[in-house]
Amino acid sequence: MNAKTREAPQDVVIQGTEIELNQFLKLTRAVSTGGEGKALIQQGAVRVNGEIETRRGRTLRSGDVVRLAGRGVYRVRGADQEPS
Repeated sequence: MNAKTREAPQDVVIQGTEIELNQFLKLTRAVSTGGEGKALIQQGAVRVNGEIETRRGRTLRSGDVVRLAGRGVYRVRGADQEPS
């Protein structure tokens, strides 16, 4: 395992309890456009909870961890949750 694999996730607070993957990628500012996020997803560069995700509309819930190849690791956190 390299240092990137063990990178601690950055909490990203969402409104409500769910968010679609494509919206979440824009919220993290790891991508600047929906098209950029779509391309990353189609390339297999996005993992959700350790599994490659190819669905832009995948519903994320609080506690899910999203890893973008070379761009960071993010944890979904609802606004009403305590930080980890």
